[in-house]
Amino acid sequence: MGLAVQAALKLLALVAVAGALPAVLAHGSEDEGAMDMDMGQEDPKPDPESYPPTYFSHPEHVVEIYAHIALMVVGWVIMLPIAVLFSIARSRYTLAIQFLFLCTNAIGILLGITYNANTPDLYPNNAHHKLGWLVTWVISAQVVISVVGHVAGVMGRKSSQEFGKEERQAFIPVSTEAMAEHQRMNDALYSQPYRHSNDSGQGTEPNTASLRSNSVSTAVGQEPPIELSDRQVQYENEDEDEDVDVHFKPAEMLPSKSASSLISRLSGKISRRSWKVILYAYNFIDRTILILGYIALCTGIITFARFFEGHGIFSGLAHWIKGGIFFWYGILTLGRWSGSFGELGWAWNVRPKQSSQKWRPTAEFAEGALIFTYGSTNIFLEHLGNAGNEFSAQDLEHISITVLFIGGGLLAMLIESTRIRELLNTTVYEAALAHPSHAYSDEEREALDAPKQYEFSVNPIPALVIMLLGIMMSSHTQQSMVSSMVHKQWGNLLTGASFARGFTYVLVYLKPPRSILPSRPPTELLTAFGLIAGGTIFMASASDTVSGMIHYDLDAMFFYTVTTGFVGLLMAWVVVLLALKGWAVRKESSRSLRSWNLISRA
Repeated sequence: MGLAVQAALKLLALVAVAGALPAVLAHGSEDEGAMDMDMGQEDPKPDPESYPPTYFSHPEHVVEIYAHIALMVVGWVIMLPIAVLFSIARSRYTLAIQFLFLCTNAIGILLGITYNANTPDLYPNNAHHKLGWLVTWVISAQVVISVVGHVAGVMGRKSSQEFGKEERQAFIPVSTEAMAEHQRMNDALYSQPYRHSNDSGQGTEPNTASLRSNSVSTAVGQEPPIELSDRQVQYENEDEDEDVDVHFKPAEMLPSKSASSLISRLSGKISRRSWKVILYAYNFIDRTILILGYIALCTGIITFARFFEGHGIFSGLAHWIKGGIFFWYGILTLGRWSGSFGELGWAWNVRPKQSSQKWRPTAEFAEGALIFTYGSTNIFLEHLGNAGNEFSAQDLEHISITVLFIGGGLLAMLIESTRIRELLNTTVYEAALAHPSHAYSDEEREALDAPKQYEFSVNPIPALVIMLLGIMMSSHTQQSMVSSMVHKQWGNLLTGASFARGFTYVLVYLKPPRSILPSRPPTELLTAFGLIAGGTIFMASASDTVSGMIHYDLDAMFFYTVTTGFVGLLMAWVVVLLALKGWAVRKESSRSLRSWNLISRA
C-alpha cells in the first residue's frame, strides 16, 4: 500500500509540474507586458470633478459615521454570531448575548439616524436603510420569542426552574409504556396512604381492572416528593430514546410566582401547535440571520462609497451576488473541515449511526445542486446589462459559463445518485451472475465485494467547474489594467481552491475515512481560504468598484493584501465560534465530561 501511495503522489506531482510548464514559459513575456503597461500605459485617471460626492469623502460628522460602522461591525460580526450559535446550542447565556447585541445595534442605529439628519442625502432611495430596518425588526422579534420561550420553558435543554415540574409535562414526550409503569409503581407504593375513591379498605387489590380505570384522590401537585423525583428521572431517560412511540400528555399548571407576570400569562395562552410553528420560525431565523446581516453590511459599503447607481446596478448585482456565494461557500467548507454537518457525513467522516434511515444528500450532491441552480437562474440574467441591444461576444461568454454550471451541476448530482451508479454496473453484474457463486474460490469471491472507495463520495466535478471559471475569468478581457488584474487575482484564487479540493479527493481515494470523527484534510483549509478570498475580490471586480479604486489611487495589489489579511482573521474567528458552540452544547448537556470521550464508550 505504501509503494502504491508513493507512486500515485509522484505521478500527481509530475502531472502538476507538466500542467504548470506553459504558464512558466509564458511568465516572462507576461511580466514584460505587465511592466510595459505599468510604466507606459497606465490607466488614465478620470477628472476628480466628474466623480460624484460620497459619504466616504464627506468631511462633516466623520466621527459619527465611523462610530456607526464600528458598532455595526462589532454587533453583526462578533456578537450576533455568538448569540446565534449559543441559541442553536440552547445555551443559558443566549439571552444575555442577544440583549447585548440589541443594545449595541440600537446605539449604532441612533448614530446612523443622527448622521443622516445632519448630512445631505448623497444616495437617495438606497437599499441599506430599508434592509437595515428589516433585519433589525427580524432579530428583535427573535429575541422576544426567546424571552417568552425561556419563561415558558421551551427554549432550554432543561426546563426553566421558574416553573413547576408538572408544567414540564406539557412539552416533554412521555411514552405510554413509561406512564403505565409509573402508574403501577405509584399504586404499589402509595396504596395505603392514598386510597382509591371506591376502595372500602377491605383488602381490595389495587391492581384490578375495576380500579385501574378510576382516579386517585391525590390532586395534581400534591404527590409525595419521591414520586415527583421518579417522574423527573423518567422524563430525562425518555429524552434520550427516539425509537419509542411518544405522545404529549397535558398537565395542569401549578401556581408560581412568575404566573402573575405578563410574559407568563402570555406564554400560558400559546398552544402546543402554535409553539411548534413559533420555534420553527425561531430556528429558521437562527440559520438565516447571519446571511441577512452580511447582505446588510454589503449594502452599507455600497451606500458609503456610492456604488451601482443607475445602470451600474446590473454589474453590481452580478459581481456581489456571485462573489457572496463563493464567500459563503468558503465558510461552509471551513465549517466542514471543523466538523460541522458531521452527523450527515459532510465533515470528511463516516456518518454516525442514525435511528432514522431517511435519505440524506452528500455534500457533493448539495454542491452540484447549488451549481445547477446557480446556472439555471443566471442564464436569463446575463443580458440584463445590455437589454434592448444585440447580444455581444461578452454576453455570449457569460451565457456559456452558465451553461457550464448547468451541465456540471447536473453531472455532479447524477454521479452522487446510488441508483445511477448501480445501473452503470449492470454489465459487470450480468457477467458475474453468469457463473454460480460456488464456482468461485475464496480468493476470487473477494473480487465480488464492492471496492472500499464506494464507501465515500469522490466527485471532482464541482471543483472542475470552479477551476474552469477561475481560468476563464483570470484571462477575461477588461476595459482597464486594474480591472484585468483584479479579475486575474480572484480567478487564480478560485483555481487554487479547486486544485486544493482535487488533492483532498486524492487523499480520500487512497485512504477513505473510517471514523465518525472529522478527518480534517489539511488541503480543505487551502480550499476554504481560496474560496473566501476569491469571492471577496470577485465582489471588488465590479465596474463601479474598480472606478473607485482608480479614483482614490488604490492599486490592485493593495486590495489583494488587505483581503488576504482580512480572510485570515475571519477564518480564525469562524473556528473560535464553532469551538464556542461545542463548549455551549457540552455545558448544557447532562452528560458527564468522561462520557464525551468516545474511546471510553468503545
